[in-house]
Amino acid sequence: MFFSNNKTGEKILFAAYLLTFFVAAFAAVKLFVQAAEDSSDTTYKADMKDNFTNYLPVLPDKLDFCGERVPLEYFDVRESLERELIKTMYWHSETFLYLKRANRYFPVMKKILKENGVPEDFIYLCVTESGMSNVVSPAKAVGFWQLLEATGKENGLEITSEVDERYDVEKSTVAACKYLKQAYVKFGNWTMVAAAYNCGQAGAQRLIKNQGETSYYDLKHNTETGRYVYRILAYKLLLSHPEDYGFVFREKDLYPVLKTETIEIDSTINDLYSFGKQVTGTYKMLKLLNPWLRDTKLTNTKGTVYKITVLKEGARENTY
Repeated sequence: MFFSNNKTGEKILFAAYLLTFFVAAFAAVKLFVQAAEDSSDTTYKADMKDNFTNYLPVLPDKLDFCGERVPLEYFDVRESLERELIKTMYWHSETFLYLKRANRYFPVMKKILKENGVPEDFIYLCVTESGMSNVVSPAKAVGFWQLLEATGKENGLEITSEVDERYDVEKSTVAACKYLKQAYVKFGNWTMVAAAYNCGQAGAQRLIKNQGETSYYDLKHNTETGRYVYRILAYKLLLSHPEDYGFVFREKDLYPVLKTETIEIDSTINDLYSFGKQVTGTYKMLKLLNPWLRDTKLTNTKGTVYKITVLKEGARENTY
């Protein structure tokens, strides 16, 4: 007999049976889980196919920039516009932010463009330049309109270590209008004016001279300028008719126009920290409403009248 002790043999045999049972049970569970996962994957893929759909945008039959026709019948023009529209359409986070900001800033900028005789479509150039944010480029262009220091000063802006009006939405929009109108005198069409805003007026004039063409759509540009006007057009389409490109939101989701008023200062302010607390409640709010103040003091020996923007009483709590 193999086992010398019946009880010991029974215990070993029972343990063997128990081990066999657990191995079989584990294998069965593993097969069940795998089958469940396969089933889940199949269901998931089918659900994704039915509900997760990406659409290519449909280009309009006609399109213009500042009343100047875009030749969509040209394959290269059509494909260039489609490229920018696809890229902006599927950059959802940025486009949603632009839609929200546009509700706050477009009214004042459109008013200034109209008053200065500049076509409203240039508001989309501003979106292309900065996304309606006071950003600074690697080339040190500043603000919503990305103005270089020399350009800002040439067009009436004060730019010092303490004051930089390129950060003032209204004043920088006026300065941009002056620049755009000067460029129109040189080029005679707004589309080339927009291109020149990107590559510089001298660069645009050189392209026209070298290539013997006057139309933006017929010129061979560098990569950035070659995409620039099409990106402006893409934002025109998206921000004018967001619902056509899948952007769904409620009016209350957009940034409202802030309820503000101005106070005038014609003397030096030695401490903007204390001044901010006095007129806006906090230094943070002073800087938020007046980003053109670039230091912690405002030296004013000439008696210049500066307009400081402040919130109306209760506006911070009751804006929405």
